[in-house]
Amino acid sequence: MALLIETGLTGWISDLEIAQEIRKRIPDADVRTPDTIGEASDITMLALVGLQADHPSRLPNLKLVQKLGAGVETIVGNPNLPDHVRITRLKPDAPAQGIAEWFLAYILRQHRHIGFYEDAQKRAEWSPKAPGSTPDTVVGVLGLGHIGARTANMLRAVGFQVMGWSRSPKSLDGVNCVHGDDALPGLLSQCDHVCAILPSTPQTVGLFGERALSMMKPGSQLLNAGRGDLIDEIALISALDRGVPGHAVLDVTSQEPLPASSPLWTHPSVTITPHISGWHLGDALSDVAENFQRLSSGAPLLHEVDRARGY
Repeated sequence: MALLIETGLTGWISDLEIAQEIRKRIPDADVRTPDTIGEASDITMLALVGLQADHPSRLPNLKLVQKLGAGVETIVGNPNLPDHVRITRLKPDAPAQGIAEWFLAYILRQHRHIGFYEDAQKRAEWSPKAPGSTPDTVVGVLGLGHIGARTANMLRAVGFQVMGWSRSPKSLDGVNCVHGDDALPGLLSQCDHVCAILPSTPQTVGLFGERALSMMKPGSQLLNAGRGDLIDEIALISALDRGVPGHAVLDVTSQEPLPASSPLWTHPSVTITPHISGWHLGDALSDVAENFQRLSSGAPLLHEVDRARGY
């Protein structure tokens, strides 16, 4: 049994670095990278960011796909992945903290008019402007799982009024939690900032289309670090042109990397970051090593995905 590390990414942690970290935790493990793959039939576990269409055919004895992150839609949605292949994902602290910080940073950027002052400085212009009042500012968090709960708690600790939305009932101290489709319009209409941290499922794809965007508070800010397909980008541009919402901050987009031709790059009410909010894995590679051992021994896997639900 062998574990293949094949992230398919450049500019992030390398396959070799991940393999070395796994070997530190399991010194006798057979861990390979694309450069050292050897006999493909040995590979029983694949750790990656996005599953390619030909992975299942290249790895005939594959039993487990480990996502090096949270979102698994490209894996669950791969029609070539046999039903018997299991899927696991990560739920580590480090990226959850990073994503929560990303939301806080861009909320505070607008809340404290940081962009306004940067522009004023270029003009050598002394232009005081009242910042937002934190206790009077309402922030909505859509998705109250591991990352969403961390985000909601961080925002609440700063002093914002925080509302949380989820498909099923959830409870967080100090957070006004609502759930279900009927509760979403009321939340959107009240929030000065809306943080989307939802998975990609048939129920969430295109959730922020023309209708939901029109329900948002005029001048509000939509921030997305969930999945890119949560937002209808054409509808978003039209909505931003009308000022409802007033601004969007996107760490994820429907196509990544975002093509240079996309109008999102140049829209004055859009801020783009290149999917960097949850950069650090922290101790998450311990879970990858643990799942390799559990797969070998037949023990229950950590953070296994329900393929029917999509997460």
